[in-house]
Amino acid sequence: MPAASPLICLASASPRRRELLASIGVPVEVRPVGIDETPLPGEAAEAYVLRLAEEKARAGAALGALPTLGADTAVVCDETIFGKPRDRDEAARMLRALSGRSHEVLTAVALTGPAGRLSTCVATRVAMREIAEEEIAAYWATGEPADKAGGYAIQGRGAVFVARLEGSHSAVVGLPLFETAELLSRQGVPLWNRSRPSPAMS
Repeated sequence: MPAASPLICLASASPRRRELLASIGVPVEVRPVGIDETPLPGEAAEAYVLRLAEEKARAGAALGALPTLGADTAVVCDETIFGKPRDRDEAARMLRALSGRSHEVLTAVALTGPAGRLSTCVATRVAMREIAEEEIAAYWATGEPADKAGGYAIQGRGAVFVARLEGSHSAVVGLPLFETAELLSRQGVPLWNRSRPSPAMS
């Protein structure tokens, strides 16, 4: 069966966001954009992720006619924004800071389309168990932490560090599906890829 035509542009190279959108039947055209992700002086974490999501959506929309989705995720601990670690030492510092305590994961989504630019931000509370130094070293060696906000992936090997979660699991992965579906609906984007025939009802 031929692939369905894309319904939106995804202004991100993240395979996780592409997979999450595919899970609700929204085929995408991947169009990564490069923006400066440095926080502004005194910028609050929620304002930071919203700004980046909106900048990504705006930049992606300038390249084509499809509704365009931009998203950004940050881990916040003691009011400090943890993005993607630059190297092994920074990843280790992040995991030590998160070890044995709770932190917040903020994911913002912005979607351009007929209804203008819509956006939302979702906060999820994540509690980590204590993480030993040898675990931090072994985890870095897997390669998984290098491109993950906060230096861990809840959908991967890093799940073993998570004791509990309050909020949206998919938001921690990279895209809050409940809220994203609402934005898609407001922009007239159908879910579940309706261009494909539905299985016969029994």
